[in-house]
Amino acid sequence: MLSAEELLAGASLTYDITLPARVLDPGGGGAVEQPGAVKLRPLTVADLQLISRAAKDSDQLSATLMVQRALVEPDLSVAEVASMHAGLLDYLLARVNAVSGIGGGDEQLDAAVDAPLTKAAFVLAREYGWTPREVNDLTLGQVMLNLKMLKDFSIRVTDKPTAGAA
Repeated sequence: MLSAEELLAGASLTYDITLPARVLDPGGGGAVEQPGAVKLRPLTVADLQLISRAAKDSDQLSATLMVQRALVEPDLSVAEVASMHAGLLDYLLARVNAVSGIGGGDEQLDAAVDAPLTKAAFVLAREYGWTPREVNDLTLGQVMLNLKMLKDFSIRVTDKPTAGAA
């Protein structure tokens, strides 16, 4: 049986990803002749929650945010990632998905966003005003306890008779 530490350890790993020269210079103009490298980290549930809220229905913005959040080295802004050529962004996105355990594109990203734990994180962030980082730092037990408290409080508030009601 895995311990909690072993189960969560993957989120703190980083991966050196080689970028072939053909990806860096797809036109073959000779601007880049050697492969390069970047360092990526896996996306967390909190990252996916933040990306989902920020990007809404924009697939391009989702891809840009996913790559930006996963890039450890070099540290690039969203605007810098958005200025990459499309082939480089697509190549990096495929690597981000791979190191994050998201196998194949929009359907699996949608599944990750629709997962009960992701939805629970979203509810807690919305109801308590917590940041994705704060929600991500909760244990599963803390998530469940806070959800139960929200549910119990909601039932009590809605079941409470109003003044003057018989």
